[in-house]
Amino acid sequence: MAVESTFDAKAFYSSLPSQPGVYRMMNAAGQVVYVGKAIDLRKRVSSYFQKSGLGPRMQLMVSQIAGIETTVTRSEAEALLLENNLIKNLTPRFNILFRDDKSYPYVILSGHRFPRLGFHRGALDKNHRYFGPFPNAGMVRESIQLLQKVFRIRTCEDSVFSNRTRPCLLYQIKRCSGPCVDLITAQAYKEDARDAELFLQGKQTEVLESIARKMREAADSQEYEQAALFRDQIQSLRKIREKQFVDSGKALDADVVACVAEANGGGRACVNLAMVRGGRHLGDKSFFPQNAEGYDPPEMVEAFLTQHYFNRSVPNLIIVGEKVQRDILQAALAEQSGHKVVINCNPIGERRMWLDMAAENARLALEQMLSRQASQEERLQALQQALDMSGSGLGRIECFDISHTLGEATIASCVVYDNFAMRNSEYRRYNITGITPGDDYAAMRDVLSRRYQKVAEGEGSLPDLILIDGGRGQVSVARDVLVELGLNDANLLGVSKGEARKPGLEQLIFPGAEKPLQLPRDHPGLHLIQQIRDEAHRFAIYGHRAKLGKSRTSSSLQKIDGVGAKRRQSLLARFGGLKGVQTASIEELQQADGISRALAEKIYRELH
Repeated sequence: MAVESTFDAKAFYSSLPSQPGVYRMMNAAGQVVYVGKAIDLRKRVSSYFQKSGLGPRMQLMVSQIAGIETTVTRSEAEALLLENNLIKNLTPRFNILFRDDKSYPYVILSGHRFPRLGFHRGALDKNHRYFGPFPNAGMVRESIQLLQKVFRIRTCEDSVFSNRTRPCLLYQIKRCSGPCVDLITAQAYKEDARDAELFLQGKQTEVLESIARKMREAADSQEYEQAALFRDQIQSLRKIREKQFVDSGKALDADVVACVAEANGGGRACVNLAMVRGGRHLGDKSFFPQNAEGYDPPEMVEAFLTQHYFNRSVPNLIIVGEKVQRDILQAALAEQSGHKVVINCNPIGERRMWLDMAAENARLALEQMLSRQASQEERLQALQQALDMSGSGLGRIECFDISHTLGEATIASCVVYDNFAMRNSEYRRYNITGITPGDDYAAMRDVLSRRYQKVAEGEGSLPDLILIDGGRGQVSVARDVLVELGLNDANLLGVSKGEARKPGLEQLIFPGAEKPLQLPRDHPGLHLIQQIRDEAHRFAIYGHRAKLGKSRTSSSLQKIDGVGAKRRQSLLARFGGLKGVQTASIEELQQADGISRALAEKIYRELH
């Protein structure tokens, strides 16, 4: 719905109240181009039309304003939360945006009699204990492996744990104490779980004292093998503490936020978030804001704090290196999280060292990003010239690949390259059904028809280049589909593996061209094509394997006479999945509900 193009700014802002609130600026097409907050709506909105010192970006925004909507709030903190909510939902083109939609992972210690150690992402359950969040999944897995090695806590699922009759491989390699088959008492296991929890909370001194006490007791009882195990635990923990702890024994939880902007004012910047939990540095993560041109580092940090912690857990302490609107941000984050939040803008001592570390990581990440982008720009320009597309421009590329195993579980992938980077959030997979198994041409016809049908109907737009992982036949089918859809002007290119299917010998196939184009092995444009093609191939194979594994999990047991739905469900539940059934002995299979000796032997033969 379009907004009236004649907008009387003075008459509008003169009628606004001098109260806190949020304002939404819209263009002539009715699109929200900017969302802002104010402690005084009238004063803030009028400043856009009265100030002469607006930067080029703000001047461009003001020139597009055809209407403004406002919402009055009770406080500036409430306005801050509403502003952030609207920015997340509307993604206005003149607001700085931090895209990070993934939830952060945790280490979970379950509330069972024999607690399970595991990886968790998503909503938290009060019946279990969670530690984190961690900046990435790798850090969680590293912590789990560490805890397995030192405390030997189980990591198996409950369905596997409750149906074991002998210890698994993890027990053999000393990564589990074997509680599933009573190789450790409930009390001893409880103490190990408690020590693991204390370690995750940062109470390393208590853990070391507890293990040292158990070592002395074992030695006094002449249980020297057990005492040696405790000794090894103590040595491992001391090495870990020396390596990973950034604070001298203080079990502190804090997030450290540092911002570094491009020196020439080009609008590119990096915000680095370092996470400290229980006094241990869990790692860091770098964020690169969009639409950052015209914003200074304090504004970027403020935008990050509001957007990043929206609907996320907030630590009690946040350390920043910029002078932000501390009181407002603290109030907003406290209101959202339900506990007191302190923002430290002027840290000293060790906390200053943490901030310096985060700033250095932000600087290095920005340098690497700018270097990669320069490389991508060079590659894209070289490909543009090689394909003679300099006039029409080359920005967005969509690449397609087909994956299957002898026609089974066919998957088509579409990956997107845009603005000098792969755009993972825009990747799509397509299940291909209703075709002759193994017919790649039919699969390509199906995915392209589904992908560009809406474009043909006027929704969205064509990419600058459609890349097909395939030879002349695939390109011919692709061209036919696009012509049938009325998209005759689409730029289409096939990538054939070439002789011996070696990287660097790829041939580029144009629709209707007699000879393919073969670029030199060191050509930057070819490197870009290889990068996009390989990503489409990886994405297709990953989806195909997942689909294939799912179909075979159910089908392998379905093919065995005498194993109906109930018996199949009983087997999978008892052994924790098909892999567990495959590794079970005949005697173990026989113990499942409804499985006789004869049927157990039959299942064993069929699966082996």
